[in-house]
Amino acid sequence: MELVKSLKQINIYKYFFVILISSTLLAISAKFKIPFYPVPMTMQTFVVLLIGVCFGWKLGGTIITFYLLEGIFGLPVFSGTPEKGSGIIYFVGPTMGYLIGFLFAVMLCGIFKFNNNIVLNFLKLVLSVSVIYLLGVIWLGTLIGWQKPIISLGVTPFLLAELFKITLLTVVVTLFSDKLSILKKWL
Repeated sequence: MELVKSLKQINIYKYFFVILISSTLLAISAKFKIPFYPVPMTMQTFVVLLIGVCFGWKLGGTIITFYLLEGIFGLPVFSGTPEKGSGIIYFVGPTMGYLIGFLFAVMLCGIFKFNNNIVLNFLKLVLSVSVIYLLGVIWLGTLIGWQKPIISLGVTPFLLAELFKITLLTVVVTLFSDKLSILKKWL
């Protein structure tokens, strides 16, 4: 009985560690802007999808939920915080749809099985990141009005950067697909 209790405690610590490290990595990825055309690029969506690939939909969803709650409670984990505000005020701003899209994208990505097929891996990742932009555009249109050029504002400037990140992640996932199954078994 003590052994079972001890193993459960180890699992709780292991999950807490993974959640804390992953949400920290996501916060760091939101802060570093890489010069890119036409707008600077963060690696945030790359890390969101990487979390889904590595940890699956349940743990991935938990990690993103934890990250969103950190930001809602005022920690400067989102891109643009604290310069553009923080907490719930920032969360319900123009980027809320994208932030909520992180949760759905990580869960969708976590459901997919990745293997050595580079084309299928690429398509799965494109579909997963599309959820972020779909929800982002829906919220942006609701917030600023559907008569505005919301696709030009909320999607087009980021397409080239997303193509780069998805291509990079596709290569990583394809090359290390066997290692990912080991990681999931560890958890």
